[in-house]
Amino acid sequence: MRGDRRVSQHEPADQVATEALIFDGDLESVRAGLMDLFAIPLLAGLSDNSRGAVEIVLAEVMNNIAEHAYASFPGKIEVWITAHDGFLFVRVADTGLPMPGGEPPGGKPNEAAEVQNLPEGGFGWFLIRSLTQGLTYRREGGHNRLSFCMGVEYRV
Repeated sequence: MRGDRRVSQHEPADQVATEALIFDGDLESVRAGLMDLFAIPLLAGLSDNSRGAVEIVLAEVMNNIAEHAYASFPGKIEVWITAHDGFLFVRVADTGLPMPGGEPPGGKPNEAAEVQNLPEGGFGWFLIRSLTQGLTYRREGGHNRLSFCMGVEYRV
């Protein structure tokens, strides 16, 4: 299912713009939701490098929600993105299972392993932590809330 509700708020006087999208928390809907997110003006104008980094982070976060938080039951993913002064401020919420230990995984790469012997998964949190700033997670009232920011550039 494509994003079922989109809320836009633009405040040009402050050069602040916010977009929100809510969609189902299954893998198919995450793929469609990513396409919808990158069609919004806040993300559509990103430079190729910034788009690539933002896409990696959003895909990793939302796929983790679909695969882990909603592994046993369905739910929604809510994404809010605010652009201001060369940064994207992102908030993601779901009502799935909490993160083990109440914190996002550390995401440290296995430096000792040879490339051909690396496991298939496990690098998502390393990428998320490497590409974001101010990453915070909290569980509140049955909701997982993840926030972070990313420095971005737009095409001229």
